[in-house]
Amino acid sequence: MEVLVTMIIVLIGLLGIAALQVKAQTAELESYQRAQALIILSDIVDKLNVNRDTASCFRFTTSTSGTPYIGVAATATPSCTASTTAYNTQAVATITEISNFLQGTDAVMGGSNVGAMIGARACISYDASTEIGGNPDTGLYTIAVSWQGMSILSTPSASCANNTYGDEGQRRTVAITTRIANLN
Repeated sequence: MEVLVTMIIVLIGLLGIAALQVKAQTAELESYQRAQALIILSDIVDKLNVNRDTASCFRFTTSTSGTPYIGVAATATPSCTASTTAYNTQAVATITEISNFLQGTDAVMGGSNVGAMIGARACISYDASTEIGGNPDTGLYTIAVSWQGMSILSTPSASCANNTYGDEGQRRTVAITTRIANLN
């Protein structure tokens, strides 16, 4: 009888350890996806600064619901007519590159893209009301990267790809607001 009680106690302990392992793996994936999103966010800011002559072409998110966006199931189509043909072509190529990166096309396993977060999308919006001294193109850009989390948490305040992951508590978003320097 004592052996049976001991085995039940050990079994309960082992089941607890197994459940803890599952939670740890989920937390690890969430952490990895957040780190990846922060790297992508930083990369987008850098690419926007590099393409400052065509920065207006990166302003594709126009609604408060976070659409259109680039990435998985993109609703924005890259286009640009802000500068010279060469700069416009470079801007479109850069936006396409960001979108492809968000789709995970740089790493494929078993025919599936696995190089990015689950359902990764990016939104870039521009606030003309923040322009300095009425000078065009001096306003604030808000760049947000969203993806699908593994569990339900609180709804992010940044609007990017709203209502695209089922429950809004599964939408994870990191965002930054920046201003592009005028070097002229």
